[in-house]
Amino acid sequence: MQKHITVISRRRLLGVLGTAALAGNVWDRSTAAEEISYIDVHTHPGPFWHEQGIKELTLDDFLRWMDRNNVERSCVLAHVSPEGRVIPIPPVDTLRAARRHPDRLIPFTSVDPRADFGKVQDLVGMLKWYEDQGAKGFGEHKPGLPIDHPLCFRVYEACEMVGLPLLLHMDGRCNTDSPGLPGLRRVLQNFPTLNLIAHGPLWWASISASVASDAYPKGKVAPGGAVDTLMDAFPNLYADLSAGSGANGISRDRKFGRDFLIRRADKLMFGSDYLRPNQVVSQFELLPSFELPVDVRRKIYRDNAIRLLKL
Repeated sequence: MQKHITVISRRRLLGVLGTAALAGNVWDRSTAAEEISYIDVHTHPGPFWHEQGIKELTLDDFLRWMDRNNVERSCVLAHVSPEGRVIPIPPVDTLRAARRHPDRLIPFTSVDPRADFGKVQDLVGMLKWYEDQGAKGFGEHKPGLPIDHPLCFRVYEACEMVGLPLLLHMDGRCNTDSPGLPGLRRVLQNFPTLNLIAHGPLWWASISASVASDAYPKGKVAPGGAVDTLMDAFPNLYADLSAGSGANGISRDRKFGRDFLIRRADKLMFGSDYLRPNQVVSQFELLPSFELPVDVRRKIYRDNAIRLLKL
């Protein structure tokens, strides 16, 4: 554990003094301003991926990866729905990992909406128990159901009552929706105080008004997409920039992407979706390449997560 603390302490020192200071040079304030550590809202350490030849992402390997990439803290997400095609990560595992490393890991909880947990109030009691154990959010919510399915509505209602932000994945199989995301709009209309964090191919394809697929569309973004429209209409809608879908959403049209990052700086959060050893996370190079204002980077890299998750 000490080796992780040492690396992070050095990185924090870099944020104050700048790289040149550690090299014995004169303190450069412009260099110091560049060092902002990340809070990653979307990770999956553990025996998550089951393809042949892919090793388990152990906590030690995960913490070393955080250290190398200036990630101060990470949200570890539960994953309980079978449609994810991964080895399940139950909430007790995220809680256990966070207890081992409370200064680095932030646990989320989750339940499959098809589980027989009785009335909504029974689910509220369960979620309150998880919250008492340290859970700061609900997710990754990824069932093979329409996003506005009545069973999902029970989950949204319980999270709203407890006050847990809900991180959801949207694609052609999980939390499905139609072009323009009318199902997500119905969710937001029905649960106006539930903070939703959107993620996934269908969500990021909807950054454009022209949505040909829910995968990784290329080319210029047509303004007026559902992402902007819904973010305008609903103050409780956020998004994480994780995975290939998040990177593609902001890089397919770099001018639009940079304007979007600045325009939605209060609604976006850094995420990696890191789940297997040696996984490439393009966000570490992509986001700095936009040369965003310092206040925008600070919000996206960490401050929005601190505010939304009450860290």
